[in-house]
Amino acid sequence: METLVNKSGQKGRIFLVTGVAGFIGFHVAKRLLELGACVIGYDNVNDYYSVALKEARLAALDRQARELPQGAYVFVRADLADKASLEAVFEKYKPSLVINLAAQAGVRYSLENPNAYVRSNLVGFVNILECCRNFGVEHLLYASSSSVYGSNEKLPFSVEDRVDNPISLYAATKKSNELLAHTYSHLFNLPTTGMRFFTVYGPWGRPDMAAFLFLDAICAGKPIKVFNNGNMMRDFTYVDDVVKSVIALADSSAAVRATPPYKVYNIGNNHPERLLDFIGILEELTGKTAIKELLPLQAGDVPGTFADIDELVRDTGVKPETPLRIGLERFVDWYKAYTTPAG
Repeated sequence: METLVNKSGQKGRIFLVTGVAGFIGFHVAKRLLELGACVIGYDNVNDYYSVALKEARLAALDRQARELPQGAYVFVRADLADKASLEAVFEKYKPSLVINLAAQAGVRYSLENPNAYVRSNLVGFVNILECCRNFGVEHLLYASSSSVYGSNEKLPFSVEDRVDNPISLYAATKKSNELLAHTYSHLFNLPTTGMRFFTVYGPWGRPDMAAFLFLDAICAGKPIKVFNNGNMMRDFTYVDDVVKSVIALADSSAAVRATPPYKVYNIGNNHPERLLDFIGILEELTGKTAIKELLPLQAGDVPGTFADIDELVRDTGVKPETPLRIGLERFVDWYKAYTTPAG
């Protein structure tokens, strides 16, 4: 949807972006503001990972907003599970599109703190659906995950595949989101689009994900945990490609035309990479050798992911394809700037 403002005549359209202090939410909001849309950011800024990084993302959006007309960007610090706060935002700002990227993330953490996933990913998501239904939202886009494919052995993963066997609570909540969205699309004619993200990485990335974890450890000379003895394949997807896909789907009429008005897409690079090759590129970019601690496959994890993106390309014309080396170069450059003390 590079057409969002320039060609579709939608300048000033109001988007609610939840999870705006998060990795993908930050990048989506930033791009929407560049395109001239109005953005209501919503986030509880929890401490699942570095609050300082989340606050730095919010500060970057604030700096961007100061160069824009007043009211182009508003941030609301609140929890999706707080129904009254969420309803007040819908009542006051009347968003026409909602991009729900807020969620309790992480496969492994779901083994330790299941209640956080129920509160955010289930209770919070139902609150979003109810608000979209009651306030006449045109289109709801929401984050799902490649984790919904569970132990599926058929590659590449297709949106036509059955996803009835999640192997982590996180994956189960994301599959539940898709089922709930389908129900609201069927019962209330609410257009919904689910986005199954595949291992997103890039500048401003999450510290609990591979790129940040590995780079941190390599730079500090500490060991990195390499699960399944390194026999892992991941469809690493660069964040700018994800943003282009999300914004293109926001402007797509595919969900609206469907009966019920419901669609789900894979958003991946369509090119799985060996985890050891991923580490090797980081070694080359830093000039340092990683200390690898080889471990068995973790509970809830899968040995490989691979996205079939034919429907995404067909319906939007967008094809994620940033080469891994290019994406990691940009990530390392950002990491060095972010972690280097000022002065």
